[in-house]
Amino acid sequence: MNAITPPAAPAETLASTPVAAPTAPRLASRILPKLRHTANVVVPPALLVLALLGIWEYAASGPDASLPPPSVVWSSAGELITNPFYDRGGLDKGLGLHLMASLERVAVGFTLSAIAGILLGMLVGSSRLAMRALDPLFQVLRTVPPLAWLPLSLAAFREAQPSAIFVIFITAVWPIIINSAVGVRNVPQDYRNVARVIRLSHFDWFLRIVVPAAAPYIFTGLRIGVGLSWLAIIAAEMLIGGVGIGFFVWDAWNSSNLADIIVALVYIGVVGFLLDRLIAFVGHAVTRGTAAQ
Repeated sequence: MNAITPPAAPAETLASTPVAAPTAPRLASRILPKLRHTANVVVPPALLVLALLGIWEYAASGPDASLPPPSVVWSSAGELITNPFYDRGGLDKGLGLHLMASLERVAVGFTLSAIAGILLGMLVGSSRLAMRALDPLFQVLRTVPPLAWLPLSLAAFREAQPSAIFVIFITAVWPIIINSAVGVRNVPQDYRNVARVIRLSHFDWFLRIVVPAAAPYIFTGLRIGVGLSWLAIIAAEMLIGGVGIGFFVWDAWNSSNLADIIVALVYIGVVGFLLDRLIAFVGHAVTRGTAAQ
């Protein structure tokens, strides 16, 4: 005899069947790995920082110590830490305003160096004649220290602001040129063969083949360039004066205010780290994870 198959449940009954809520073990299995990952990322550097602060506090608390301990830095420069955007007129401003002035200069100079560096790098990487003509000149100029350009830029522009921007540009442009050229030269030969077979135009070749293939190298150059830009503006502002984090450090040194210098160095390091992470994030998004991390 054939088994009698029970009738299927109506569609309305199936649709109205409640879905079981996730149980506690399931939620724990989802949350615990994320908590472990966060702890692995945050806890080791936090413990290291606490240990370094403890060593610093102990070493700088003696009568012969030349640097203030963290407790003295906090008590002496507390306003710089808790209120970085105060403005009392003139050059008496908080660290936040000095940082914004420096970042504005870096944004202009780095943008100009990125545009010029990528274009020149693609030219040098795609043309043997351009590489033979320009590469020796680039290799010589890139070895000149950034501050060596400052007197020449002051003589040419006669103003501090464009001179600082020029120093940033001339410092950051070389790694962008070199990495962009290497990226263009390292386009796989298979891509070149396919482009010849389908007869891509020069514009399509660069847009669809060269740019995506060279993008990881370009963003590596941009990350190096933005770091050098931040280093260059700090040193340049110590000499040209005006509002800026570099001038703030130099002015604090002239005032023998070591606590302010230490706080400023922390700000400089954090901002430099954030700039590098920003370029890395953009590179990861543009290259879909193929850029160097």
